[in-house]
Amino acid sequence: MPVEFLTDEQAGAYGRFVEEPTRPELERFFFLDDVDRDLIALRRSKHHQLGFALQMCTVRYIGLFLTEDPLDVPWSVVEQLAAQLKIEDPSCVKRYTERHQTVYDHAWEIRDAYHPYEDPEWGRKFRTFLHGRAWTAHAEGPVALFNQAVGWLRRNRVLLPGVSVLARQVSEVRTITEKRLHTTVAKAAHRADPSLPEDLVALLQTPQSKRYSYLEQLRRPPTRTTGTAMMQALQRVDEIAAYRLGRVKLNKVPPNRLAALARYAVGSKAPNLERAGEPKRTAMLTAVMRHLEAKAIDEALDLFQVLMATRLISTAKRATDKERLSALPQLEKASRMLARASKVLLQELELVEQHGTDLDVAALWRAVEEIVPRSAVMSAAAVVESLVPNDDTAETAMRQALANRYNTVKPFLSLLGETSALGAAPGGARVLAGVKRLPALSRRRVKDKPLLPREVDDKLVPPVWRKAVYANAEMPPGSVDRDAYVVCVLEQLYRALMRRDVFASPSHRWPDPRARLLDGKEWDAVREDVVAGLSLDMPVEEHLKELVTALDAGWKLMAERLEEAGENAKVSVEVQPNGRAKLNVDALGALGEPKALRWLRRTVEKMLPKIDLPDLLFEVHAWTGFLDAFVHLGDGTTRMKELTTSVVALLVSEACNIGTTPVINPSYEALTRSRLVHVDQYYLRADTIAAANAALIAAQAEVPIVQFWGDGLLASVDGLRFVVPVRTISAAPNPKYFGFKRGITRLNAVKGAELRLMQHPTGRATRITAGGRGCLHGRQARGNRSASGSCARRMPSQQCCI
Repeated sequence: MPVEFLTDEQAGAYGRFVEEPTRPELERFFFLDDVDRDLIALRRSKHHQLGFALQMCTVRYIGLFLTEDPLDVPWSVVEQLAAQLKIEDPSCVKRYTERHQTVYDHAWEIRDAYHPYEDPEWGRKFRTFLHGRAWTAHAEGPVALFNQAVGWLRRNRVLLPGVSVLARQVSEVRTITEKRLHTTVAKAAHRADPSLPEDLVALLQTPQSKRYSYLEQLRRPPTRTTGTAMMQALQRVDEIAAYRLGRVKLNKVPPNRLAALARYAVGSKAPNLERAGEPKRTAMLTAVMRHLEAKAIDEALDLFQVLMATRLISTAKRATDKERLSALPQLEKASRMLARASKVLLQELELVEQHGTDLDVAALWRAVEEIVPRSAVMSAAAVVESLVPNDDTAETAMRQALANRYNTVKPFLSLLGETSALGAAPGGARVLAGVKRLPALSRRRVKDKPLLPREVDDKLVPPVWRKAVYANAEMPPGSVDRDAYVVCVLEQLYRALMRRDVFASPSHRWPDPRARLLDGKEWDAVREDVVAGLSLDMPVEEHLKELVTALDAGWKLMAERLEEAGENAKVSVEVQPNGRAKLNVDALGALGEPKALRWLRRTVEKMLPKIDLPDLLFEVHAWTGFLDAFVHLGDGTTRMKELTTSVVALLVSEACNIGTTPVINPSYEALTRSRLVHVDQYYLRADTIAAANAALIAAQAEVPIVQFWGDGLLASVDGLRFVVPVRTISAAPNPKYFGFKRGITRLNAVKGAELRLMQHPTGRATRITAGGRGCLHGRQARGNRSASGSCARRMPSQQCCI
């Protein structure tokens, strides 16, 4: 890890006032208590008192003395201290530096109240914190770890060293933790099976007559929403599970470090992984295979969810709705006829009741037949009775139609029931047990041996399914409809997965929510590093108790403010009948669009030039220099002519999912196929793309209008819908936006002074699928600077956009 991870501006801002302190900072760091005043009072002259106070508060605020010029501070700081010392003329402090020895003497006196950086005891504590933080919070990056180190030294009154000294120590700690990670993972793989590393390296080989290595084949996700695709997805899970990565004990490795290692390995090409030295290669392959195992299970369950929602439940519901609509005219005609007959009948009964005469049935029928024939009334009643049964028609009819979809789920029943990836909480144990019995039911010849009620779990059949399961007219009396029962169990599995009563392991999106709450041996294995990384000196139980107390005080304060606001409060807390609290916020009214804004929009649109996407990237590079971040894998230097042209061509081809063929130009050296293949192999990597994104974000922060967006307290979110050119289960038809094609919705977020893309936990940009009624589901997002920005690296069979 090179020391030069700090920019010149960041290094220059170290140990000095970069900007004027805020009012809360002035009140916190530049407040003089009685001890400070007694110490300052020992100075005779006013300028010595103010200068001594200035040095004392400066080291308290930035953690370092200003050796070159102790008066290089904002004037508001001088005025703040002068007002507390009752010095009418703060400008007298300019005389403080007339005698340099006095400045040094005061600094040495103040230094006695701090710990030197070279102190062995505090140096050991600092290294413990730094190692713990680097080991447990890898996603922070070197700059964030550097800032955390500065904060720890300031909090513990340890004088800051030189910027290069601290940067070098941060770099060394990160290098040590990376070696520790690689060694720990590789040793765990060897302990699990000495032949496992060789088996993993074999995945990097490319089979004959194939274009991709075995690893790339395992990384290809399902792209079709069919029962056969679900079977292939479960077969892929079994192929990865055959390596038995679960036997590799990595409970001492923080999950975020393992996930970061897997992200780096996933973003590396097979030749790069093969050239990596040991133990790094074994560690990366182990991490990527563990990641792929969880990812394969997630994608199989995602496919199952889409399959149940779109191909089974939605299809059955549309079929039953269509059938009910087709019978509606017949039902309306019969209902009108019965209504006319009922009206006459009720009128005659009222006359009989008013006059107190005996009921003449023949007279009643004659009155009715004057309006509607008797046979027509009986026929209409039969029609209504057949079309409107006593039970819940819509739900029951939908389940009967759903039972006809057995052939869709039949291909994957055996693999789904025999998989060991599914687990269950107490609420889903019965459902999982029913799923485990599905393979035997799928192999049974029900025509020769009908299924009996005692052979199925009756408690898995809800009331809306009972007619379809137990009362099929085409089945022998007293038997169970096997097809309906199987689909019924799969629907219960679908509901249980959504509630997490049934979960998957290993998994990123369908895990057991309780599995990440460490306790016992799992917590003891990582306790020391976690506590050191969080700088916790007190017992964890006491720390949690303080947090609970603070949270309770915050809730009480909010309740008091809501009570004070009364009816004018825009926020209210509603307690629902089930005991859960619901937060209600008043909707904000829409603001009208002024004429000036419309004029400005039209004017700006006319001013914007119409240029091609490559030209736009070249122009952005001229502003920011972000293409310079794409350096060679080996020595990190660039000696190739017109490299930026090749990089732009590859970025456009991958970001737009058009491949390299449209951007290849054999007559132009920078765009030949061999040149693009070479640049893609050695220049386009996860770390270079992250560096390019960081350059774009840093340049964006310098735009004048961005400085008015705030410091992260404001956010705006917008979506972009577009048709995808490849087949994927995450794309869905939506005639309103995509016509007869399939598309997705990309969600963009502008937060504070940064532009961010919604992110997947693996670091790739999130996709939100647009289905028939808008968005079908959204995936978890996080703001990771290293993966956000202008372009996202496309993974195999995944989408990205600029």
